[in-house]
Amino acid sequence: MLFDPKHEQYLGRLEAELQRARALTPELMCDVIADGCIRFARHEGPAKLKIERLIGAGAWTDAVLALIAFELPQWKLRRILYEDGEWHCSLSKQPRLPMGLDETAEGSHESLPLAILIALLQALRDPAGRESGVTGVLQVNPLAGHAMCCDNFA
Repeated sequence: MLFDPKHEQYLGRLEAELQRARALTPELMCDVIADGCIRFARHEGPAKLKIERLIGAGAWTDAVLALIAFELPQWKLRRILYEDGEWHCSLSKQPRLPMGLDETAEGSHESLPLAILIALLQALRDPAGRESGVTGVLQVNPLAGHAMCCDNFA
């Protein structure tokens, strides 16, 4: 996705709105989906229906986690921590890397679903955050059978 200044403004406005909120509401969740989750807003299917049902039931944490899995499938929940009355959430594209080497999207709030949503918005702000799983390293699958070196080192 190319850099879009308006989308950045929407994400910044949404993040500030989430920081001020006391609890997640259907209206706030709809704003996040409409202004931040472009892929979700254009999609029709069972995944979208599942998320809409979770929102309707007020299952906020499950709805937000399902939204992350749908909108940014390459990002995974890395850590959730509750400390000093606040939830801290980290999302990562490489959760198996040590924390010092990993680039994470962080969010914190008194409400767990809001902390996760803030981390989602941070991931959406990442320039590579919207790429569909494309990495800079070519992925090579091992072949079945035996490998043999045929180079002539003489």
